Amino acid sequence: MPTVLAASPGERLRTLRELLGLTQAQLSKMSGVGASWISDVERGYKDHDDAKLQMIADATETPFGFFYVQPKSVPLDSLRFRKLASAKRTVTKRVHAFYNESYRVSEDMLTSERYPTPPLPYATADEVTDEEIEELANVTRQALRLAPDLPIPHLTRALERGGIAVAPIVLNDPAGGEEQTASNHFGVSYWGGLGDVALIGYFPGNSGDRDRFTLAHEVGHLVLHTFRPRAADPEAEANKFASALLVPRERAVEAISERMTLTEYARLKANWGVSIQSLIMRGAAVGVIDETRKRSLYVQLSQRGWRKQEPVHVGQEEPLLLWTLLTRQFGVKPYVHAAEKLSIPPTVLRSIAPTPERARAESPNPSASGVGQQNVVDFRSRKLRSKQDNARMVQ
Repeated sequence: MPTVLAASPGERLRTLRELLGLTQAQLSKMSGVGASWISDVERGYKDHDDAKLQMIADATETPFGFFYVQPKSVPLDSLRFRKLASAKRTVTKRVHAFYNESYRVSEDMLTSERYPTPPLPYATADEVTDEEIEELANVTRQALRLAPDLPIPHLTRALERGGIAVAPIVLNDPAGGEEQTASNHFGVSYWGGLGDVALIGYFPGNSGDRDRFTLAHEVGHLVLHTFRPRAADPEAEANKFASALLVPRERAVEAISERMTLTEYARLKANWGVSIQSLIMRGAAVGVIDETRKRSLYVQLSQRGWRKQEPVHVGQEEPLLLWTLLTRQFGVKPYVHAAEKLSIPPTVLRSIAPTPERARAESPNPSASGVGQQNVVDFRSRKLRSKQDNARMVQ
């Protein structure tokens, strides 16, 4: 146990409840510790009792050290969410707690391995024009060592090679199963600037193209809003950045035209891994389709039922970086031992550093080259191996 407390156990107890989505009454029922005692300790009205904290730790399968660990303070006004307006405030609060703990653990693993921090560009001006957003997207491609005008075959891996950790966030219902209310949240991110760790958390959905847009959107927040937290419309700016990053202007102008049909947009989606709706918006943004044509295409999407379920499957990308670092430090079956050392509930650790599909199937040695050979999605639903990309990432 550390000799210096950076946060009171009462504050950490509140964080644990938020992390697990438990009310004081639910935690009391699970642990046998009185709800009034939990309330008083959280509010600072009563001193904590290690015996009771241990009962709570046992009941929630949380390492006892969680109550005394040094928390990472991620400024609330710098934490960016991609979510719907209908997202519940209680869930957003829980996501904030989940992300803070994820950032703390990710920073611990990345810094202990001396993994490079991202060399991203960043905006500082009070106002940023659309042209400047386009240019920042181009510079970001350069920083991530991506071709300036080609589709990004595996955005997740590109971000990880560039020093940006990517973590899926799965909120478990206290009664078991996944928290469905989190579906109104898509992504969350934080970066303190050059030399600092960057982490993008995202909520895996049924659509790989949505997940890719979410990741690109969050990169937009890192580039555009790390030093501009008071931007007038950060979500619109991040959307413009995401579109520019995924489909550079020159290629959009070349590929999209006023006469394109939805079938042709579907073919374009297969090439770029970007939704038909986003491609229509991109065409309008670069001036190759007008507002009337855009509205017409959206009406056609609705008539075909494509607003909710588009054709052309874009496979989901798997993160690899945090899992690789975890297995390097804690072995091929890392969760229980690592959770104790990192003072994090194993369920949280399994979410942010999930075992990749291939590792689940074959249980390879993490030091072997096979760990880096994950399935890479191309947008015609074929699966390719990207040995060169993954080898660079795990070096």
